[in-house]
Amino acid sequence: MAPGDAIGAALDELGLQYQHPGPGAFLVRLEGQHKLATMTWLIAGQHSLQVEAFFCRQPDENHAAFYRFLLARNGRMYGVHFALDATGDVYLTGRLPLAAVTGAEIDRLLGCVLSYSDETFNEALRIGFSTAIRREWAWREKRGESLANLRPFAALIGERIAKADTEDHTDSP
Repeated sequence: MAPGDAIGAALDELGLQYQHPGPGAFLVRLEGQHKLATMTWLIAGQHSLQVEAFFCRQPDENHAAFYRFLLARNGRMYGVHFALDATGDVYLTGRLPLAAVTGAEIDRLLGCVLSYSDETFNEALRIGFSTAIRREWAWREKRGESLANLRPFAALIGERIAKADTEDHTDSP
């Protein structure tokens, strides 16, 4: 069976949503809990299977801590690793030999992509985007908008409130 056929068969068997824009190329939508969806490319080349999934854009702040967090994760990962593109945006990428293109390995690989993306997402956002999250929270509060998808970051708002309370009371007799 050709690698592209094996990928398509595996994705069908797994019941995953995907697009098949060209020979050997598949764009798979992996549904998460923290990161709502991770769009993942599986591309069968002449000698290897390339895997690429967008994780998040480059961080706004705390760059060193953000990248340190992701690099520390890389050492415990299977099949893919965190990598940067030329603009600093973060992807999960990997390359496997075509011999690894079996239904079981595709299932394992996509499970890893989803797990790494979903389990790492909120902490990465906390580290690299805390100011933007606080700003978004305040904007939504002011307008009466839903805060549902920001609830995992409530501690950031609590930190701001606790810090403001401490600053307000430091001048008290």
